[in-house]
Amino acid sequence: MSGDALSHDPAELRRRIDTTKAHPARVYDVFLGGKDNYPVDRDAAAAALAANPRGYLDVRHNRDFLRRAVTELAQRDGIRQFLDIGTGLPTAENVHQIAQRVAPESRVVYVDNDPVVLAHARALLTSGPDGLTDYIDADFKDPAQILEQAAKTLDFDQPVALCLVAILHFVEDEKAYPIVRELLDALPSGSRLVLSHLTEDLNPENIRAVQRTYTERGFTFVLRSAAEVDRFFTDNSLELAAPGVVPAHHWRPDHAAPVPKQPEAAYLATLDDIERVRYADIDDVTDADINVYAAVGRKG
Repeated sequence: MSGDALSHDPAELRRRIDTTKAHPARVYDVFLGGKDNYPVDRDAAAAALAANPRGYLDVRHNRDFLRRAVTELAQRDGIRQFLDIGTGLPTAENVHQIAQRVAPESRVVYVDNDPVVLAHARALLTSGPDGLTDYIDADFKDPAQILEQAAKTLDFDQPVALCLVAILHFVEDEKAYPIVRELLDALPSGSRLVLSHLTEDLNPENIRAVQRTYTERGFTFVLRSAAEVDRFFTDNSLELAAPGVVPAHHWRPDHAAPVPKQPEAAYLATLDDIERVRYADIDDVTDADINVYAAVGRKG
């Protein structure tokens, strides 16, 4: 670990944290049962859940897609380097935990611009003795800075898996496509793109209702079609891995999603809807529940 990203003054971090506006990373944390969020984030999550009561399945299956993709890349394809942009708050089964379980020497660089994520970044730097992890406090919209800092930990002469999981729907078209191109251009042959993205192709009424709750709170929220998601691969001459761009729960399912330990029924009855989400079993998913595309591509 370089530790550079963790040298920020605590007072400066507190100044940067805006508790009056919801933040995507913190709303995501609410759905994953995390504790590193604020009332405004819980309000945003609750509004989204009210608009789409099964919407937590998008979040949880998106996360489970990341687990499966990283496992496959480390186990089957021999990828040993991962650049995870839009990391979000530390939670169970982060990329380094998944990759280093398969290959302890794996190197992982996390990138996020939320000061709350930075404040908890030490949890992302608990690498095993054979591997390396680092955290970069940077914005996705500044790929040059990301690449410059990541090169301190990653070897750009060797394949890298670029993970853009549930981040691009917060970025406008005129910025998203060129940034992805700039990032991929810096990576060598054999590198991978691991991508997931919200869409209105699948269950438009549900996701549009969620979109309204987020845009009312000032979020950029771009729902892209399968063709528009596919462009991130075709524009960069990537070879899509089977089964291509598909709903997240259909990307090489292994039916091994962790099942949360269930509390006593009496305790569960005291929780509100958003608090119960953390205990939900996601194996009852149907096609009517999912609004997330997932795909992995290889750079030739």
